[in-house]
Amino acid sequence: MMTEEHSDLEARIIKDIHCKEIDLVNRDPKNINEDIVKVDFEDVIAEPEGTYSFDGVWKVSYTTFTVSKYWCYRLLSTLLGVPLALIWGFLFACISFCHIWAVVPCIKSYLIEIQCISHIYSLCIRTFCNPLFAALGQVCSNIKVVLRREG
Repeated sequence: MMTEEHSDLEARIIKDIHCKEIDLVNRDPKNINEDIVKVDFEDVIAEPEGTYSFDGVWKVSYTTFTVSKYWCYRLLSTLLGVPLALIWGFLFACISFCHIWAVVPCIKSYLIEIQCISHIYSLCIRTFCNPLFAALGQVCSNIKVVLRREG
């Protein structure tokens, strides 16, 4: 009974991961494009005081910029969005695969091997250097420095 509930829960979790709802209102919930590609007309085109164009030209320029940017983005995302999503999905799957099956095992193997080497290194230091430094300490312990003022 308990194993059936556990496997049912696992199946629901796996289903939830692949079929989760996406937010169609907030399409950048983690704000990864907050300052990078948020470009408005005022960010690109500005007329300093004293060099204004006609009001009609300014309004048409604003509308042309805004509408062309909007429709160009929509056209490009329609034509290239799905193929690029496929490419990026494949790329990040490859990166994840390499990280899981190559990078992490190599790092773990290195840490295991370096731990063994560190024990040997520590043993060598304690065996050879500790007695040497203890003897040097004994030799130098009888040195006395006296400061005198002459004058």
